[in-house]
Amino acid sequence: MPKRDILVTNALPYANGPIHLGHLLGYIQADIWVRFQRMQGHTVHYICADDAHGTGIMLSAEKAGISPETLIEGVRQEHHRDFAGFHVDFDIYYSSHSEENRELSSYIYQRLQEADRIATRSITQLFDPEKNLFLADRFIKGQCPKCKAEDQYGDNCEVCSSTYAATDLINPHSTISGATPVLKESEHYFFRLPEFTTFLKDWTRSGTLVPAVANKLAEWLDGGLQEWDISRDAPYFGFEIPDAPGKYFYVWLDAPIGYMASFRKLCDEKGIDFDAYWSTGAETELWHFIGKDIINFHALFWPAMLSTAGFRTPSFISVNGFLSINGQKMSKSRGTFITAETWKAHLNPEYLRYYFAAKLGSTPDDQDLNLEDFVLRVNSDLVGKVVNIASRCAGFINRNFQNRLSAVDAEPGLTAEFQDAAAEIASLYDQREFSKAMRAIMALADKANAWIAEKQPWVLSKADPQSPEVQQICGTGLKLFRLLVIYLKPVLPQLALQSESFLNCDPLQWADAEKSPGEHVINTFQPLISRVDPKAVEAMLEASSGSMGKKSDSVAQDAPLAKDPVSEEIEFPDFAKVDLRVVKIINAEHVEGADKLLKLTLDLGLDAQGNAVQRTVFSGIKSAYKPQELIGKLTVMVANLKARKMKFGLSEGMILAAGDGKDIYLMAPHDGAVPGTRVT
Repeated sequence: MPKRDILVTNALPYANGPIHLGHLLGYIQADIWVRFQRMQGHTVHYICADDAHGTGIMLSAEKAGISPETLIEGVRQEHHRDFAGFHVDFDIYYSSHSEENRELSSYIYQRLQEADRIATRSITQLFDPEKNLFLADRFIKGQCPKCKAEDQYGDNCEVCSSTYAATDLINPHSTISGATPVLKESEHYFFRLPEFTTFLKDWTRSGTLVPAVANKLAEWLDGGLQEWDISRDAPYFGFEIPDAPGKYFYVWLDAPIGYMASFRKLCDEKGIDFDAYWSTGAETELWHFIGKDIINFHALFWPAMLSTAGFRTPSFISVNGFLSINGQKMSKSRGTFITAETWKAHLNPEYLRYYFAAKLGSTPDDQDLNLEDFVLRVNSDLVGKVVNIASRCAGFINRNFQNRLSAVDAEPGLTAEFQDAAAEIASLYDQREFSKAMRAIMALADKANAWIAEKQPWVLSKADPQSPEVQQICGTGLKLFRLLVIYLKPVLPQLALQSESFLNCDPLQWADAEKSPGEHVINTFQPLISRVDPKAVEAMLEASSGSMGKKSDSVAQDAPLAKDPVSEEIEFPDFAKVDLRVVKIINAEHVEGADKLLKLTLDLGLDAQGNAVQRTVFSGIKSAYKPQELIGKLTVMVANLKARKMKFGLSEGMILAAGDGKDIYLMAPHDGAVPGTRVT
């Protein structure tokens, strides 16, 4: 496989607020892709920076009584900390307010001027006479000219959805000072974007974008591009335009140039060849990972500027959608505006990395973080499937075989199937089809768990703790676990690090999937990951809003339920006493003399010492099921119900079923659940 040299960038977050989960969607996506490429042996430089310019930064600094430079440096450090907390591992995290960016922005602007791509003309804008400041639409409010709704912003009405010019607002006022804005003329600088229409129509269909994004850009291209206003008037926090006193580059001109500036800083520090990645005709790759709200800047303005200034254009632009929480936009009042810092205070960041990976594909689809689904998926997949393999097998190796894995493979065909999957999973990662990759990996985990359950090493160990067969079965199980860790390492770097320590191996690379560790000494198993506690999710939501438990805006909490079929309510502590466990029915038989009962033998997995746990339960489901139909099925039982002596024997618990008479249905856990897993 030819080696690739890739420069990867993430969109620059604005230096005027905290990193939240909506941000993290795109950064985690990029980091997973970067980690995968590095595991393949490719050279990847991964860069980002804060977007540090604009009126908003200037006003925030003024309100805080500090300089803009002090504000943006403090925010930059917080952003870098939050990204690192979620294992987003940039080679450099810089700022767009840098000398490198000032020089590159001025150079590119001058090249645009030399190519006659800059125009100047006077425009009329609303001006705050008290702050002596031209006002962007977001700093103007007034009465909607269409529906007359009060307190609407200067570009669209949130009540009737009309769009309009800020000058059309009735009784407008500045949200900064409260003053009534006045109209004022000013000379502005424009980039002649319409002249690039033919170039951009070809470029956006060149394979640099997925079709869905190219189709969206076609709406702008077919509708006719407008010249792009690239200047702002003083006062403004940014770079002054060369030879134009009092005029500043609009933040969106120098923000993407911040990619180049950050990389130049890295090149100066590490001795990397800058031109090899940015010159026209470069054989290296340039990948941008961005959100879909800024595709026009990256896929229209940016390639047009780069091509004119004599630089290469991006190889690919990967676009992610928006994030909702529990089906709704992030909202502070609902407790769903969740910052990276708040999540990390309550939940493992790798939980979120895995959940995002299980949802993300190559297209810019919006994603929903359903917190109930999140708890179930992480507990089922990571704890119940992947780590369960290690915890089931390690105890036998640690206790009875001096931590030594056998060189003998107990199931060569299954091992080969796991190894052969490496190519398909690699292709899915490379194409950014992470959700498909996660499904393929979890399907393998299911097969490994099913094979171990079939071999029942706990039964063999009871008969002979030093049985070579037990060593071979459990050793093979751990070798299968090692392969799963390789495939999950781009998503779960911390879990991989802990697993590498347990397996006593060097950092795993993708090519290691082709190799077998053979006879090998491992370390004593320690818990690798804990289950998601729903109480931690509740605490996170409460910390995000400070108002959990208040009545819903749309539901009367104290209204009685019509025709409520539920019996007397219980308190949560009562329910918490019930220990529900996934079990496997390993035998079922008729009970002589009983009209309704079947005798079930249930597999509850392993106890803390690695011993198999079984229970006998008598259940009144005979009218709905034949014994042979039940063997091998998974269901759920109340594991801590006091044993009850019956006429036919001792019943050690209760399985869960619904219905009446012949219409009885066993409660079934999610596919791939493992016996002994607690139901939460």
